[in-house]
Amino acid sequence: MARRLVLHVGAMKSGTSFVQHVLTTNAERLRDHGVLWPGRTWWDQVGAVLELIEHGSEGQEPFADDGPWRRLVDEVHAWDGDAVVSMEFLGPRNADKIRLVLDAFGDTDVRVVVTARDLPRQLPAMWQESVQNGGQHSWPEYVEAVRAFPKQVSKPGRSFWRQQGVAETVRRWTEAVGRDRFTLVTVPPPGSPPGELWDRFTEATGLPAGVCEVEGPRNASIGTASAMVLRDLNRRLGDRLTRHEYDVVVKYGLAKTALSGRDEPKVGFDEAWLRERAQRQVRRLRDLDPHVVGDLADLEPRPVPGVAFADLDVAGRLDAATDGLAHLVDLACSQRRDIKELRRDVKALRRKVRRRDAELARLRGAAGPGPLAAGTED
Repeated sequence: MARRLVLHVGAMKSGTSFVQHVLTTNAERLRDHGVLWPGRTWWDQVGAVLELIEHGSEGQEPFADDGPWRRLVDEVHAWDGDAVVSMEFLGPRNADKIRLVLDAFGDTDVRVVVTARDLPRQLPAMWQESVQNGGQHSWPEYVEAVRAFPKQVSKPGRSFWRQQGVAETVRRWTEAVGRDRFTLVTVPPPGSPPGELWDRFTEATGLPAGVCEVEGPRNASIGTASAMVLRDLNRRLGDRLTRHEYDVVVKYGLAKTALSGRDEPKVGFDEAWLRERAQRQVRRLRDLDPHVVGDLADLEPRPVPGVAFADLDVAGRLDAATDGLAHLVDLACSQRRDIKELRRDVKALRRKVRRRDAELARLRGAAGPGPLAAGTED
């Protein structure tokens, strides 16, 4: 079994995609140093955690013997060094589900890491993420839903605080594994060196320093105009697409490819109610006193620079929509060319098969009665 397992469990939009990218692109380097990043791709970990959420507990379906969760657990058990699993959906699990996770890994020394970022930066990031997953709430609607929770329960409000209630996540996981096996990593403030978050992560996890290359693509966010276009598109689409179709065409084909990283204004945010909640969460974290890499001061609220939502004009949305359409047209034309080439290849292969069949028929006829004519040749 693995000597040690590091579970990186979020929170969402706290540099998790960056950490997962570094781990994925350096999987072979880590393996050479005795560290397993399980799964053929990171999506195997996603599938395993999704099955865990839906199965295993009392009243739920049992895990499939050959399902993604069993495969992940078995791969970790078969490894004799350290292993790392990173999936932010694990963060807000309840005590029963956490116990199910820990029991699955038996006597392996499980260490838990939570990454966290200040709430004012998380609010626009979570809204943008929600519209990239089919959300239909405008920015003002989303802000109000988060502000009104829990007095007024709504899906966006509940989802935001389930993912960003870091103090509660820290409490549950610390109670499950013990304070000495838990670390909170704070995301460095804006202006910090690019590799600072990875340095903090390696310190928290005990991964070998200097092994991984950390340069490469980040999970570039979308701007406010692009998010507004996606939100309008989601409303227009309704329920016409399956989850898979939406992910392939809209989330990855459009949002994360064509719209992410565009040079466009981002909405600013600085409201007293969120500052107060952020400060309350930091105070609670200080009371819980987890082991911290970084500084809890990183989680203190700071104004998010940007434009006022009311000042965003239609021209910016039109520009984002046009860029998105241009990308989808390019993609459709590229796929059409690929299909034409594939059809040409299929036709050429069919001609080749027909020529071979004709040659075999000629050889059978020339041979007369015998093994070749009877079709018994090797």
